[in-house]
Amino acid sequence: MANLEIDDRGLLVACPACGQRNRLAFDRLAAASRCGRCKQPIGASTSPLEAATAADFDRLVANASLPVVVDYWAPWCGPCRMVAPELEKVAARAAGRWLIVKVNTDALTDLGTRFGIRSIPTMAVFAGGREIGRTAGARPAADIEAFVQQTLAAPR
Repeated sequence: MANLEIDDRGLLVACPACGQRNRLAFDRLAAASRCGRCKQPIGASTSPLEAATAADFDRLVANASLPVVVDYWAPWCGPCRMVAPELEKVAARAAGRWLIVKVNTDALTDLGTRFGIRSIPTMAVFAGGREIGRTAGARPAADIEAFVQQTLAAPR
């Protein structure tokens, strides 16, 4: 799981080739990007990102040009630990189409309260700065992907 490094303009990611930190602007997360130093292609994360603060979460959800799939979880939760490797698979396959962000509801209790999280794991899909779908319970990668695709395809 990658630490979510964020500033007011985008995600800060390390180039897999040279390690240089690069900013991926929120409005260009779906676009092809290259490292500023070595010019190798870089893109949106291929692993789930961990929201470090509520402010980081809010900026990402409000400004990302890609849909954001949020996994509300806690370290003591057995089903949450079971779904973690499934989310790794989803993030790897969905890179460039949507972002997977994990929110530890024990560490960021205000987000759990604000979004009315009553059971974990709960997954929510955000697009255009607002929640458009939610499901609860552990599920395999294929079911997670199907949920996200159905949610994104549903008329709003």
